[in-house]
Amino acid sequence: MDFIDYYSLLEIPRNASQEEIKKAYRKLARKYHPDLNPDDKEAQRKFQAINEANEVLSDPEKRKKYDQFGKEWKHADAYQQGGAGRSRERGRSQQYSSEDFEQAFGQGGFSDFFESLFGAGGAGFGGGSTRSGSRIRFKGQDLNAHLELPLREVFTTHKRTLDINGKKIRLTIHAGVEDGQTIRIKGHGGEGVNGGPGGDLYITFRILPDPIYKREGNDLYKTEKIGLYTAVLGGEILVDTLTGKVKLKVPAGTQNGSKVKLKGKGFPLYKKDDIFGDLYLTYQINIPRHLSEEEKKLFTQLANLKTHE
Repeated sequence: MDFIDYYSLLEIPRNASQEEIKKAYRKLARKYHPDLNPDDKEAQRKFQAINEANEVLSDPEKRKKYDQFGKEWKHADAYQQGGAGRSRERGRSQQYSSEDFEQAFGQGGFSDFFESLFGAGGAGFGGGSTRSGSRIRFKGQDLNAHLELPLREVFTTHKRTLDINGKKIRLTIHAGVEDGQTIRIKGHGGEGVNGGPGGDLYITFRILPDPIYKREGNDLYKTEKIGLYTAVLGGEILVDTLTGKVKLKVPAGTQNGSKVKLKGKGFPLYKKDDIFGDLYLTYQINIPRHLSEEEKKLFTQLANLKTHE
């Protein structure tokens, strides 16, 4: 397996903070998201690689293993246990690189490592073994899953039952979860070996587009249609928001494309249901398509008045 430099992939330094990792991931995930690059296989490959890099570097424990063992980081626990006896014999602690791993256990990798511990037949590993001595426990495999949710469904915190490999998992989905965000559910991955702990389950959310609202972070954007006469003369309108209707005053002479901010009417912050972003309205003026003869005369008179000013 070729080595993948997750830091270079996310375009961040090796000492990047968790906030910098999060910011870099969001930026690149938006750029290479499959919805924005539907026929671009390279962009899809890049998107998967970015998710993998974020999964590792955003988890302090995995990041530590990756920094120490490189491409063999997934086998770090077994590697450390296998080298523990050798380290004690030397009477000092020792750190290993990915090259050390191959030198110690051969180019065959993990299977050769098992043989070095238990013999060619793998005695002592798995059920039914008769080999004496302690059996090494291994953590189960981590699993990845994707969950698609409508935008309005993640406006409020709710619970959902997921079926993962035949197991029912009751999951709390917090309001404000973002597209591409990944959460970890500890111990719900693959089963451990020799009584080892279960792996973890990583769920990546995909928030489906809404036909009315566009979301950017915790702010919402919406086009609001108003009548010609309301735009010219001014008046009041009722605007639908995700928390109910709001009455707004429209100033006389409002122009097409004018923008209005409704503070606190946007999306909730993740795990902070009482803090909201803003809602930005863009006015779109409806021009009448079918005028009566009387209306045409009135518009003609108005046009003549403006001409003579």
